[in-house]
Amino acid sequence: MRKLIDKHKTLINWYQKKFKLTDYQLLWLVFFKGVCITIILFKIF
Repeated sequence: MRKLIDKHKTLINWYQKKFKLTDYQLLWLVFFKGVCITIILFKIF
């Protein structure tokens, strides 16, 4: 389980550096991604 958590943190840091996002910007991006996925799922089901 620890390896999965470490891999997840590494991926988040990689995306953050690649797109030059601050922590705050990343949080908003993930929030809106969740909202969009929820809306899509509600439309499908």
